[in-house]
Amino acid sequence: MKNKFSRRNFVKSAALGGISLGLTDRLNSLSGFGASHGKNVGIIGLDTSHCIAFTKTLNSPDAGPEWGGYRVVAAYPKGSSDIKSSAERIPGYTEEIRKMGVEITDSIDKLLSKVDFILLETNDGRLHLEQALQVMKAGKRMFIDKPVAASLADTVSIFRAARHYNVPVFSSSSLRFDEITQKIVSGEIGKVLGADTYSPCTIEKTHPDLFWYGVHGVEILFTVMGTGCRSVSRIYTENTDVAVGIWDDNRIGTFRGTRSGIYDIGGTVFGEKANMTLGKEHGYNPMLLKIVEFFNTGVVPVKAEDTIAIFAFMTAADESKSRGGRSVEISEIMEKADKDARIF
Repeated sequence: MKNKFSRRNFVKSAALGGISLGLTDRLNSLSGFGASHGKNVGIIGLDTSHCIAFTKTLNSPDAGPEWGGYRVVAAYPKGSSDIKSSAERIPGYTEEIRKMGVEITDSIDKLLSKVDFILLETNDGRLHLEQALQVMKAGKRMFIDKPVAASLADTVSIFRAARHYNVPVFSSSSLRFDEITQKIVSGEIGKVLGADTYSPCTIEKTHPDLFWYGVHGVEILFTVMGTGCRSVSRIYTENTDVAVGIWDDNRIGTFRGTRSGIYDIGGTVFGEKANMTLGKEHGYNPMLLKIVEFFNTGVVPVKAEDTIAIFAFMTAADESKSRGGRSVEISEIMEKADKDARIF
């Protein structure tokens, strides 16, 4: 594999040997690999409220036809053991999900023997690669909740493994599928000329600064701006982060991460025809509908290279912080991740 990345071919190469994962994902859907006759869903990790929200929707007696008959039937509770905010949730969420008729297993292997599809919900991104590998080796389609991993190298490794095992996977923040955001994506304001987004950015010492929660605001930024960011600079203070990205076509996108004041998510998008204000998220159901569609078809709603670009931006922002706010080239960050990622 060549460790040489130009700014303009980043999206195509995405540190994956120059082979487009978008094409690979399409081939997966055409081949029908991993297609299952069952609709039993399993959850890995009961340390996030997402697992409760998803199960309540899918397992509701009033679940409509839009949910396709999918049902959470089993879960493996193990999540983080050393992130206090996550570890403390596991007992309560385990009991809550058990009351919804979900079987609790004591290993991922046992879980995989009982289900057809996986929601990888472990809050701790450090565990995702090893957990995801077990799922991919079993040939089961999987959604990986945020953060997809705790490093860019692990992010690249997960998507390399997905290609190697020929199993479609995807990761996303629910904010990507917000109604207003999707209107912008569909062209309502014409070409996007720039965007400023914001979200809370709580820092967890075990993860790069923006990975833990800032990822949500960064995902909105990339949803409306698209890939192609070539450099990132970051200003950091105790209460605020501002990361500025310059895209290949010289558009500018910024992310503001907050650690004081009110909890809020949104932004402003500047378009050829109009400017539009982004609102708060509208719950998890729009994303869950995409997950159900993915389980049905094997076609990923978010390409691997899109997710990799988001995590490259956040990694570059961390590197910029360490360099006193100086601009960092995405190509440099990707080259290092390519070297550090696993080869399958």
